[in-house]
Amino acid sequence: MLYRENGQFKTSYRADQQVFPILQDRWAVGLIVLAAFLVPLAASDYLMRAILIPFLIFSLAALGVNILVGYCGQISLGSGAFMAVGAYGAYNFFVRVPGMPLVPALILGGLCAMLFGIAFGLPSLRVRGLYLAVATLAAQFFADWMFLRIKWFTLNTPSGSVAVSNLQVFGLPIESATSKYLFCLLIVTVIALLAKNLVRGAIGREWMAIRDMDVAAAVIGIRPMYAKLSAFAVSSFIIGVAGGLWAFVYLGAWEPSAFSVDYSFRLLFMVIIGGLGSIMGSFFGAAFIIVLPIALNQLLPVLAGLVGMTVSTTAVAHAELMIFGALIVWFLIVEPHGLARLWSIAKQKLRLWPFPH
Repeated sequence: MLYRENGQFKTSYRADQQVFPILQDRWAVGLIVLAAFLVPLAASDYLMRAILIPFLIFSLAALGVNILVGYCGQISLGSGAFMAVGAYGAYNFFVRVPGMPLVPALILGGLCAMLFGIAFGLPSLRVRGLYLAVATLAAQFFADWMFLRIKWFTLNTPSGSVAVSNLQVFGLPIESATSKYLFCLLIVTVIALLAKNLVRGAIGREWMAIRDMDVAAAVIGIRPMYAKLSAFAVSSFIIGVAGGLWAFVYLGAWEPSAFSVDYSFRLLFMVIIGGLGSIMGSFFGAAFIIVLPIALNQLLPVLAGLVGMTVSTTAVAHAELMIFGALIVWFLIVEPHGLARLWSIAKQKLRLWPFPH
């Protein structure tokens, strides 16, 4: 009863093609976005710096990975490299060009990551599956070598570490936790809305056709080269912007090891757990990967104290990893389609609740 569509008539093509055609969805998404912008009124600086800002940035990166893996079906293990290219590209534009604003620098860094992604996406025209995953993994090792050995990218610093400061957007400083959170939230909201519209259009349908069966897609007139490389381009651009946000807004100072291969696997896990081929699933997966370890770290000592036990910090860290890994395996067995599928099932149940049929 809470999610019924009775009485919601569509009288035009524009109304039928809305991003959220159901009234309840529009209200829910609007309230969630409004609540997100009001979070700084109640959240502490620690909550925003340690949890919310990383969640937003990883949600954006997972969104980029989901476009490539979930919508186009091209497995990629080079997401950490695309983040690194976006971060160092934005850094070089920001430092070398006098008076370069922050937002154009992030966009240019995303364009650098897009070109990098297209270059390493060329093997997708010939190989697929595990072979493509290994080919994209080569991008990770190449990026690690490039930013560590070629000192031009790091302005000839001996250690390869770089830093940024005095960030401003339209003359407003981006230094406090609140300003950083709102800046990341605004970028994530805009890009998520654009991605949602993109996957609903002709390009998104081409990606999904290639994902389902590329030979059949080619037979009906879809160009596999254009579809695959465009997916790599859009995905790499979004991941590159996320890498720039991670470096500029969250870290402030970083080195090439800050974008290791661990990030590539972590982003892939976010997409798999959240739900392949779902914009909302990218946010669900990022929340699962980021919030759950922090919650386990806080709850395990409390639970041990209830039974009269004391556990060391090392034991908590090991138990956290074991429980986290077991939960991921259990979840993938119980619901391999991700948290987005559970959300879809819940909406279907609400259409009939409280009636049993």
